[in-house]
Amino acid sequence: QVQLVESGGGLVQAGGSLRLSCAASVSIFSIYAMGWYRQAPGKQRELVASITSGDSAYYVDSVKGRFTISRDNAENTVYLQMNSLKPEDTAVYYCNARHSVYDYTGTWGQGTQVTVSS
Repeated sequence: QVQLVESGGGLVQAGGSLRLSCAASVSIFSIYAMGWYRQAPGKQRELVASITSGDSAYYVDSVKGRFTISRDNAENTVYLQMNSLKPEDTAVYYCNARHSVYDYTGTWGQGTQVTVSS
């Protein structure tokens, strides 16, 4: 079972940037999809961005043009570059690994807090 460790969260002013990292304990080369989710207080967890083993990326509309997801198979790490941050991006960000297309739940990391001040 893969273990995921997120890092890179913090406090940033609106308009600033952060890069989140998700380090996996095993090779991510054959993992079907890696994703970043977020959960703000009182809200449901939502998928922010994901990337498949074939490098096909998905972004939720609210972050398109501002966030970029990437994966480094050699480092077993997935990144989320977040630019032009807004207060509404404030949330706990979680990394998720789906081992196959039939793995609907995946494996979760512990989360990292991102706070954007206005």
